[in-house]
Amino acid sequence: MRREQRELGGGTVITHGHYGRPFLVFPSEQGRAWDFESNGMVEAVARLVEGGRLKLYCVDSFDAASWSNQSAPLEQRARAHGVYESWILDQVVPFINDDCGGPTDGDRSEIATIGCSLGAFHAVLFALRRADLFPLAIGMSGNYDPSSWQGWGERGDTAYFTNPVDFVPNLHGDHLDWLRSRLSVLLVVGQGQWEDSTGSLPSARALAGVLTAKGLRCELDVWGHDVPHDWPSWRRQLAHHLPRFC
Repeated sequence: MRREQRELGGGTVITHGHYGRPFLVFPSEQGRAWDFESNGMVEAVARLVEGGRLKLYCVDSFDAASWSNQSAPLEQRARAHGVYESWILDQVVPFINDDCGGPTDGDRSEIATIGCSLGAFHAVLFALRRADLFPLAIGMSGNYDPSSWQGWGERGDTAYFTNPVDFVPNLHGDHLDWLRSRLSVLLVVGQGQWEDSTGSLPSARALAGVLTAKGLRCELDVWGHDVPHDWPSWRRQLAHHLPRFC
């Protein structure tokens, strides 16, 4: 399987595959670009990668300086996330488009996002904020409400616009109509160990309800009580769902 590693502006991007639909992969909390591979996720979909149906672009996280920095108030964490967002949009997306020969739909990109745990939050947030670039998001075992992550301090505009549970209910007008025509979200979660203590199960259900209430395309797939918040579960879930998106 073709594998390449690239340093872009201080962050690492590892690609797997030679052709196919591009998927931007966010690691779990404070993870690195090689975590997806190290935890067997790439191998779980190797047939799709080797068959040229998709290409994975795995990136570093910036969580230690943003969402995982519990010494900082929530608004400051959200602002730090903006640095990460800029890196993704200004460096990673152009790299993916150049590597794939440019956007595949006129002037719009067709990059999908994938993430597990905190990476699921990133996958969904980027798609909601920039559906012009990311029309599909797949989140596995995510908690999509940063205000529930032991946050403290006054919440300002930056925290509001990086919290899907906050800003999605207030979407309206032409932008909402456009999102309804453009965006699809898949939320996958188990009912086993740690899916409740991490907030993933109630958060996935809550976000699915919010998205559906606004008429946005959202599929919620809840797995059984024998499916915990861990890599073996995510390998199974990825292998189950990914073939229909590439």
